[in-house]
Amino acid sequence: MDRRKFMVRCLSLPLLAQVGATRAQAGLTKIIFPFAAGAGGDTLCRLIAQEMAPALQRTIVVENRTGGDGLIGIKAVKGGSPDGSMVLVTTGPTMYLLPMVETIPSFDAAKDFVPVSLLARFEFALVISPAVDAVDFKSFAAWLKAHPDRTSFGVPSSGTIPHFMGSKLEKDLGIPLSRVPYRGSAAILNDLVGGHVPFGITTLADALAQHRAKGVKIIAVSSAERSPFASEVPTLKESGIDLVADAWYGMWLPAGSSPEFASKLGAAASAALAKPEVKEKLTAIGLIPVGSSAEGLTKELAANTAF
Repeated sequence: MDRRKFMVRCLSLPLLAQVGATRAQAGLTKIIFPFAAGAGGDTLCRLIAQEMAPALQRTIVVENRTGGDGLIGIKAVKGGSPDGSMVLVTTGPTMYLLPMVETIPSFDAAKDFVPVSLLARFEFALVISPAVDAVDFKSFAAWLKAHPDRTSFGVPSSGTIPHFMGSKLEKDLGIPLSRVPYRGSAAILNDLVGGHVPFGITTLADALAQHRAKGVKIIAVSSAERSPFASEVPTLKESGIDLVADAWYGMWLPAGSSPEFASKLGAAASAALAKPEVKEKLTAIGLIPVGSSAEGLTKELAANTAF
């Protein structure tokens, strides 16, 4: 090999490596889930990844990038290449609440991401301790008014949907309430069972087991309609409180991603969620499969942001 041919081949190596990497990336999609493995959302990601891969003819893997209440994973996808190699699946509240509570918002859901699909919903519950002498929301409201020194309520953490639900409840009832932030739902339920706190607001799925065992009592759910997991429990709307607040998981791509790929990805996700075996597995963990168009996800995000 003469010197000129040798130099040409050396100069071409970076270009060949780049082409090879691009081709490899074209067949791989990472679903970035910004929370720990093992939770309901993680299960959701892994179920749909398995079903979507054949339809999209791509290898789909789930990667848990935790930290910052979801910000680490969100920022990773925000800064990712818009080539279909990275997809974000996260809760609605992380997309609309985090920019509100950050001093300097680190992302804008509408500008930094392309909506793909609404995936699944989950609900919140108003749960009372057995130490509270009430059988429904009306008698509970009366109990609160009669016990102004016992109006503390537990929430899984500050800055969450239950936190803001408590604020709305306080306003609508006209009763001063005292929020107590916990580290997750389990600690709230333990204190409810023990009578250390009169009521709490947490996810319905987390409260169901204790409710069914009569350790606590769920007196209302926050969804627009009665939950299929506890159809005997009325909604807050039915109880006379103008409050609907559920949460959900959605899917997004980085800004600049192809609308055609976003549409194809959304269709594959919706088709996966419509499968009976996927529905059965999700409802078993307290998730309600939905699936939607990109427009459906955009409307949901806008409505929650306004709320």
